[in-house]
Order: sequence, then C-alpha cells, then structure tokens
Amino acid sequence: MDSALSRLVRLLSGGFSNQQQAFENPPLYAHILVKLRPLPQLPPGSLLLEQSYAINPAAPYRLRVLRPERQGDDLVIRNQAVIEEQRFWGAVDDAERRAGIQASDLRPLEGCSYRVREQGAAFIGEVEPGCRCLVERKGTTTYLVSRLELDAEGMRTIDTGHDPATHEQVWGSLAGPFEFSRTHDFSDEIPADWDAAFRA
Repeated sequence: MDSALSRLVRLLSGGFSNQQQAFENPPLYAHILVKLRPLPQLPPGSLLLEQSYAINPAAPYRLRVLRPERQGDDLVIRNQAVIEEQRFWGAVDDAERRAGIQASDLRPLEGCSYRVREQGAAFIGEVEPGCRCLVERKGTTTYLVSRLELDAEGMRTIDTGHDPATHEQVWGSLAGPFEFSRTHDFSDEIPADWDAAFRA
C-alpha cells in the first residue's frame, strides 16, 4: 500500500475551522470553515473542497475538487475548478448533490498543483514553482503563493497573491498563517477500493 498517499487522503477528508484564532484576533482573521469529502464517482483520491465564511456558509467562496496522487517519487495534489460552481454550492453537506459532480464539471487549474512531502507525522505542501497559478482579485491578475501544513490535529495555510511583473505581494495575510482545528472526520467515507488503486 502507498501508505503516504493513503494517509494524506485520510487527513484531508475532514472539516476544519479557525474559530479560536478568529475570535482571538478578529481584525486580522475572518472565521472560515473548510470541508473536504470523498467523491467516489470520480478517480481515486478525488475530494470536494468547500471553503466559506462562517457568517455565510451557504455561499462558499471557494469550491474545488482536489486529487492527491503519486507522481514518481513525489506526492502531488491536483487542483480542479468546478464549472458553474453555484450549481454545487452546499454539496459538501448534501450527498445527492455531491454524487452529481462528474468529470465534465471540472476544469484543471494549470500551475496550481501542490507539491507535498512528509515531515514526521505531518504533510507540508506548496504550490508548484513557476508563478503560473493565476488568480484574479478585484480586477487585478496575480499569481498565487500558497503553503499547507496538515496533521491529525488540523492544518495551517497561508495564501498570498503577487504581481506577475514585480513579484510584490498584492493580497493575502500579513499576520501569518490561518490556524485550522479539525472539527469533522470524513475518512470513513473513503471507498475501500481507493487503497487498492493507490497501490497500483
């Protein structure tokens, strides 16, 4: 069994909240909810990601399908956008709507995969190099620099956007990473045949 890949998928399959951080320092951190759940109808490892502000969970600001996979000696998390994503708002908590997501609803996000490595009991991931993960914010095109740390307790993330010409930071946290505690465990929803696929 590719135990690293299997463990990465299991650790990602959960709910996360930075409630404590947001309540302790509201000027710097919004209260954000993140949930990832397996999508058995898609290739092994496919997880629906829904990220929303706690004050308005019904309207997520980020909807993606992530797919961790082995690429040579490396672990990679593929990042896919959902086409016309409002059709699937709330699907992370609605099994019927979640089951309706098909490969034709997804669009690869070029340059936005995460390169991931094991570090003790944790995984550390960063957006692939090359400044190709383009994000538009308030009419300005930037490239994403992102880092993820994931373990059994939760995850820490920091995202910043940079000017493609000057590489100066345009948006993102200036106060450090978001600290998410694990609130849900959805690893029991992982199909039994995924482990076999990870071994192949």
